[in-house]
Amino acid sequence: MAPVAFPDLSKAVKDLLTKDYPVGQAKLEVKTLTSNGVNLTINGHQDVKSGFVFGEGKVKYSDYTNGLVITNAITTSNLLTTQIELENKAAKGIKLDILAGYLPMTSQKNLKANIYYKHDLAHVRVAADVFKGPQFNLDFVAGQDGVYLGGETAYDVEKGNVTKYNASVAYMHRDFTAALHSTDSFGNYAGTFYQRVNSDVEVGVRAAWDSKAVTSAVNLELGTKYALDRDAFIKAKVDNQGKLGLAYTQLVKPGVKLSLGGAFDTTKLNEPAHKIGFSLLFEN
Repeated sequence: MAPVAFPDLSKAVKDLLTKDYPVGQAKLEVKTLTSNGVNLTINGHQDVKSGFVFGEGKVKYSDYTNGLVITNAITTSNLLTTQIELENKAAKGIKLDILAGYLPMTSQKNLKANIYYKHDLAHVRVAADVFKGPQFNLDFVAGQDGVYLGGETAYDVEKGNVTKYNASVAYMHRDFTAALHSTDSFGNYAGTFYQRVNSDVEVGVRAAWDSKAVTSAVNLELGTKYALDRDAFIKAKVDNQGKLGLAYTQLVKPGVKLSLGGAFDTTKLNEPAHKIGFSLLFEN
């Protein structure tokens, strides 16, 4: 198994505990593919509590022959973005990624550039935030036979100092992943474990400790996913503070998927401390 990107060392656990939980919002997403290979995506969500509505439209063009992907997007807050990705053209295993954004109301601009290098033994990313600092970010993952070591650091040119440094070590197998992470410049520590028990059941756990917090308690979160059949699954998660999450996803028909989610505070069952929501996806 080739090394994954540094943020993805615990992706399986992260997806299990966060993905498919449309809590506190009503979300609608439409995806379609034109005959000439252009992907159109329109999504929007309304916050159930505040009523705030956010929407985004994306147009994505992919030229797989030349390794080129161009994505243009606009949001309801009038943020305009353009992303250009070019893979395996400068050299094999190298991907260039440029993301530019512009907010006309405030004339705010942002420009980020990323260079990825993928190898059988390493995955390296060098990123630059041009208008912030500028700030440079470097992260890497190296290893083989399922054992991987990763690190991340950032340097702010204007301040002239290192702004963060993180490290991770992970063991990844086809059916399970275990990892240890140190983030916030070795201020926060977390351990994750994920296992696909069988074709129907997945389980995961995340334990985190903040060394700078007033209390020294460890935050623990457990999650599971169970496939009811090939078109539906349920998910559940609970933490040591009594927060319970439940979700149900159903493929209504080909191209139509419905997700329902809820977050409940079991220590305040008689109080309005709970959130529910849904997500509806149309895709062709």
